[in-house]
Amino acid sequence: MGNFKPKKSEKEVISIRMDTNLLSKVDKTAANSDISRNELIVQCVEYALSNLDITKNNK
Repeated sequence: MGNFKPKKSEKEVISIRMDTNLLSKVDKTAANSDISRNELIVQCVEYALSNLDITKNNK
């Protein structure tokens, strides 16, 4: 069996502004999923970026 080598991922603190109703939905979803608000937002952003279909406008 290989050796375990712990890794520290680089993270950065940011600030976002969000509609109050959306934040309430985020908080309820996080609580129902038993994860932090931060972890839910990170997972949602990762999912959105992985599934985003961007087509360039030819101008």
